[in-house]
Amino acid sequence: MIWKILTAVLAIIVIIMAAVLLKIRAQLRDINDQLDFLYENDTNMLIGTDTNLIYLGQFKQRVNRFVEQWHKKRAEAAKKEQMISDTYTNLSHDIRTPLTSLDGYFQLLKDEKDEKLQAHYIGIIQERIASLKDILEELFMFTKLKNDTFNLEMDKCCVSRLLKQTVFSYYDEWKMRGIEPVVDICDEQIFILANTQALKRVFQNVIKNGLVHGKSDIEIKLYTIDSGKNAGSDRENKVVNIVVSNTIDDPENIDTSQVFERFYKADEARSVTSSGLGLSIAKELVERMGGKIHAQIEDNRFCINISYRII
Repeated sequence: MIWKILTAVLAIIVIIMAAVLLKIRAQLRDINDQLDFLYENDTNMLIGTDTNLIYLGQFKQRVNRFVEQWHKKRAEAAKKEQMISDTYTNLSHDIRTPLTSLDGYFQLLKDEKDEKLQAHYIGIIQERIASLKDILEELFMFTKLKNDTFNLEMDKCCVSRLLKQTVFSYYDEWKMRGIEPVVDICDEQIFILANTQALKRVFQNVIKNGLVHGKSDIEIKLYTIDSGKNAGSDRENKVVNIVVSNTIDDPENIDTSQVFERFYKADEARSVTSSGLGLSIAKELVERMGGKIHAQIEDNRFCINISYRII
């Protein structure tokens, strides 16, 4: 009698186990089908199951975590690809404009006999070629910054000396435009942790923004401030601030929260000498080097403030 009961119990257990195994097999087959569907179709769906048997449920959760990460990375890749595509499309207009202008001035130069007019046309042609070079350099830097493998090597950098050198490099342009910039840079050597070439590019882009979009004045200042003491330390945190400002005609039309976006106010503000990427590149470089950058308007002056901790 006992053997009959045991046999019956074992038979029931075997039947139950067989049913469970068949269910698990069916669910795994269904999961495989869902994964194939996800691979072949653009959808944000997650894996679903008809049962939450302990291990099968855990397996589903882990698979869905990978699926969610895959969705996120795919969306980020699509966004980056669209952003770069939009950038190329926008810049194609900026490149085409000076190229068309160059063609026209070359035709004028070819037919012109007056030496003064020839010199005038040559000057314009040189300016257009320089603007094309600037646009291509900005595009190259923007593309590099969007590459996840791009890395800036940081080292001790004398920010005060580098800013003076960058300002001086614009001497001919100041003179040509009849601008006498107000420059207030302390004589003290101030060091920060940065990439020298990247920091120079930041200064160039910010100064050029003032030259292109501002009126006929510009102020460049560098000064240090104490931002308080470290917790548990007697050492004060010193910060260097670099402020570049210029007068603007229509301060109410500038959204300072958007000025670092690509092609901000493109139709109104961009010109043949501007790529529309300068401030966007400056912001990304500053932040990659551990600094801060923001824009504000004070008394009809557009100000860009860059700050770094002094080492």
